[in-house]
Amino acid sequence: MTISVNTNKSALTALQNLNRTNDELANTQNRVNTGLRIANAKDNAAVWAIAQGQRADIGALGAVRMSLDRAQSIAEVSMTAGETISDLLVDLKSKVVAAMDTSLDTASRTALDSDFKSILRQITQVVSNATFDGANLLDGSVGANIQFLANAEATQRITLSTQNMSLGGSILTVSGTASITTVTLATNVLTALNTSISQVNQALGNLGSQGKQIEAHLGFVSKLTDVLEAGVGNLVDADLAKESARLQGLQVQQQLGAQALSIANQAPQIVLQLFRGG
Repeated sequence: MTISVNTNKSALTALQNLNRTNDELANTQNRVNTGLRIANAKDNAAVWAIAQGQRADIGALGAVRMSLDRAQSIAEVSMTAGETISDLLVDLKSKVVAAMDTSLDTASRTALDSDFKSILRQITQVVSNATFDGANLLDGSVGANIQFLANAEATQRITLSTQNMSLGGSILTVSGTASITTVTLATNVLTALNTSISQVNQALGNLGSQGKQIEAHLGFVSKLTDVLEAGVGNLVDADLAKESARLQGLQVQQQLGAQALSIANQAPQIVLQLFRGG
């Protein structure tokens, strides 16, 4: 091998190895710091692109979950209000049946009618307050139904049907101005009331089944989100146990490389010995 002070091949080789070790050490430290084996497109363009696509789906499913959470809350508020209305109708029926007693005097019948009208006002208050985030399924203010997101592409919907329980409507047929001051009036109210009770209970059944569908789909979306997140993790997450072991090995290699470079840099000094006098 030629001895030269101009070109130190051993030092160049040692420097190349040290630079390579430093690059690998920087990559390993980055994996440890981020927890990611593939943090950007430069690491692996194909896998990174797949992971980004899955992350987009996960983000979209987050919007779906928000929509379904809102749907579930609206359904629960509506069902709570509907159950209260059903209970009030039961109270109404007791007042109406009592008013059909022909032996009642005027004062008693007036008192029953006052209680009856008070319950009607309570029903109106319940209907008007059955609102969540501006949506009320029971007062007829939102049309036939409300639709909510069901998938990440927004091509599928879940529907909550409105159930108008306003007095004098198609479900609760008892008029808000009804009275039971006479037996005849009470008899007519009882017919409408029996129909109303049946229809309110049917409407509650519809809300309950739709609410259960929303709850089940929300559970599915949550599980799907978890599966997608796990899939992204499988693609890009670093094995920190392996990276830790690799980091320690590279640190040792770095120290040895630096030492080898130092030794190689001292090699040209042998030339001085060739020119020493005898």
